[in-house]
Amino acid sequence: MTDVIASLDVLGDRYEIGELIGRGGMAEVHRGRDRRLDRLVAIKLLKPELGDDDDFRVRFRQEAQSAARMSHPTVVRVFDAGEQVTNDAHGRAHSVPYIVMEYVDGRMVKDIIAESPLTESEAVRITKGILTALEYSHRAGIVHRDMKPGNVMVTPGGQVKVMDFGIARAVSETSTSVAQTGMILGTAQYFSPEQARGEVVDARTDLYSTGVMLFEMLTGRPPFRGDTAVAVAYQHVSEQPVAPSTLREGISPAMDSVVLKALTKRKDERFQSADEFKEALEAALAGEAVAVDRDEAAIFTTGVQGGPATTMFQVLEVDDYRPAPQARPPVAWLWGGIALIGVLVVAIVFWAASQGPNLPIGTLSATVPSVTGMTQDEATAALEEAGLSVSVRTVVDDESDRGEALRTDPPADTRVAPNSSVTLFVSNGPPPFALTDVQGNTVAQATTTLESQGLVVAESRVTQDHPSLPEGTVLGTQPAASTQVSQGDTITLVVSSGQVTIPDVVGQPIQEAVAAMQAPEVGYQVRQLYVTSCMGGRVVQQDLTPGSHPQGGTITLTYCNGQPQPTTPPTPTTDPGNGNGDGNGGPGGGGDEG
Repeated sequence: MTDVIASLDVLGDRYEIGELIGRGGMAEVHRGRDRRLDRLVAIKLLKPELGDDDDFRVRFRQEAQSAARMSHPTVVRVFDAGEQVTNDAHGRAHSVPYIVMEYVDGRMVKDIIAESPLTESEAVRITKGILTALEYSHRAGIVHRDMKPGNVMVTPGGQVKVMDFGIARAVSETSTSVAQTGMILGTAQYFSPEQARGEVVDARTDLYSTGVMLFEMLTGRPPFRGDTAVAVAYQHVSEQPVAPSTLREGISPAMDSVVLKALTKRKDERFQSADEFKEALEAALAGEAVAVDRDEAAIFTTGVQGGPATTMFQVLEVDDYRPAPQARPPVAWLWGGIALIGVLVVAIVFWAASQGPNLPIGTLSATVPSVTGMTQDEATAALEEAGLSVSVRTVVDDESDRGEALRTDPPADTRVAPNSSVTLFVSNGPPPFALTDVQGNTVAQATTTLESQGLVVAESRVTQDHPSLPEGTVLGTQPAASTQVSQGDTITLVVSSGQVTIPDVVGQPIQEAVAAMQAPEVGYQVRQLYVTSCMGGRVVQQDLTPGSHPQGGTITLTYCNGQPQPTTPPTPTTDPGNGNGDGNGGPGGGGDEG
């Protein structure tokens, strides 16, 4: 993967790939720059072998579109997604799927835990942030499926942000092996029992994984560990976790109760919603315990309920944690249990094969597909293709476009009888809203604000002169701020050119010309000169030509300031003399008005 990805430097002629900032089992994450919007982004490059799978590419686009519609302070925004074709060292072409995300300046929870366990209050604060993100995504019909500390970040200001919604689903649902044997994808330490068994997952799967993360935040280690991913997954199915307080002093019994309820093997006995989980955390901080069923038999019997007979483990990762003591069954007993399960699997497979065509396995049930984010027609076609009968209900939804599929009842991934009726909920779209005033923002800031409201920002912009705002600063929008708009509308930004328009004032009275140059829309200083060769007080010259000029300059205006000359010479009179004998009469003389 490294050689293929290393050959990339720009994606889609828009996104520049920068330094590596993270690496996981499925992808690399790089710092990047969006050339078009001149903003910092994070770019996730998935393994090229995933991009070589046609089914994956289709599913990947669907999941990326769903994730891109999610806009919430606790969710890392997805700006764009696509595929970049490049060649490996042998000249073979590969398609590298990529996701362009919001760049978050912060730390992964995984790194925070590595330094030391968290206090109860801090662990609860971060967990509540995670649950807020899940509450939002679950309402949108999106199950994360890969919740782990490496997918959660905390900003310097304490904001919790969850990333990678939909990635695990795109991978797990596009492998032929998955459809046949229920292969599992993810990090083993944070698996739910139903994931380990290859069963259908739902929102409660994310809540289990969040419980594992809470356990780890409180104690510094996950509840189950092993030498292999399979061993860890087996413990999630069959072992009972210890109370966090047995591993670290100072953890309250009430907090123990919350963690153990979150880690219950049976989905029906866990928290049923993110909101319920949050309420329990708040109660625990107040010292109120949560009831937990600790029946050993109930935990161990869940291992054979509802799961497919052939379960395999694939693409499992085990994070590298420091060794620590943990109470668990003897190794021989553990592997003996695994061997027993293997025997049962072989027996069931042999029995199923012996039934031949008399066992119509494929017709026993249908699975409701996920249609969130599709158009009504696309969603209806997908449901009917799954062998289901569809009835449509329209609802008002502030966070989706008109005609967009929101959810189904029963929800996605539910197993139902063939030809069952499924209700498809379709959005009537959000009501119009007042366009936000983005005057004074940079183009990048204004674009982020408007796109977060579901608006489309036009690539072309209108430039206008302005006396003071720097070039590129947003002056307004078309349509104007406070205009009623709807999601999907296109907004054009009006930005400063960094210049002003100098008017032509030649021929105007000097007072009016000075006022025009000093007006707010020009903002120029004025230097005045006059000539006495003409009169009337009008401008005869300006040293800057009319048109665009840099902001904050000075202009020189020259105007007429001459005095009127007499048009009729004085009538001669007889000089009576002055008695001095010099021939001069009375006093007199002449001069120029200087």
